[in-house]
Amino acid sequence: MLLSDQAGRAAAPKIPRPATLRESVIEAIQELIVSGQLKPGQHLVESELAELLGVSRQPVREALQQLSGEGWVDLHPGQGAFVHIPTMEEADQLLAVRALLETESARLAARHAGEDGVARLRALCRRGIEAVQSDDVDGAVATNSELHALVTELSGNKVLSELASQVARRVRWYHTPVARQRGMASWEEHTALIDAIERGDQERAAHIMREHTEHTRASYMEQRESEPVEPAPKPVRRRRPRTPATG
Repeated sequence: MLLSDQAGRAAAPKIPRPATLRESVIEAIQELIVSGQLKPGQHLVESELAELLGVSRQPVREALQQLSGEGWVDLHPGQGAFVHIPTMEEADQLLAVRALLETESARLAARHAGEDGVARLRALCRRGIEAVQSDDVDGAVATNSELHALVTELSGNKVLSELASQVARRVRWYHTPVARQRGMASWEEHTALIDAIERGDQERAAHIMREHTEHTRASYMEQRESEPVEPAPKPVRRRRPRTPATG
């Protein structure tokens, strides 16, 4: 039987492929933005990024084009690429959607998480507390993301997990500036959440997660209001002086 005759009978298994160079560059630039090494409004120079990442300018140029379409980078004709400055409305909307997704994740996790899932959550919580105590902001932010992703995984809802993963990296971008401000309070909320999940108390878990995500949203909005992000100065194109005509 020909393969064409078998079409539609069963989905063929997908063959995993390694990430392309462009995809790796996109990932690396996103991580530089999320971690704050590239600041909102900062001018992105292709040659500098290429040297930093150890690649040629072509994959950097392609990555910046794609990141522009995804809202991470702004391209200004004649001026270049700049790290996107999230508007207050953008941040508010995304963090509101995140609250809806993760509140439902917490409710379902309380129904489905077993002893092993709770143990994994507690291990992450201990690691996050240790990061806060040692003032390791990057470690605390990364562990926070892992914990929230695990709660969504334990919900048992694959569609919910896919939707949450789509906003997770941008949420981390917004969370990083307020991680120190949230400090230990955030991990006390995580502990209470895990307790509710362990007890199987769905409504309590959902309530704690709703308040927890709202605290992060409020902290980010307060910081933006008190410390508005100013666009980086645009590069000025200088014309070369004309060589005086001789004759």
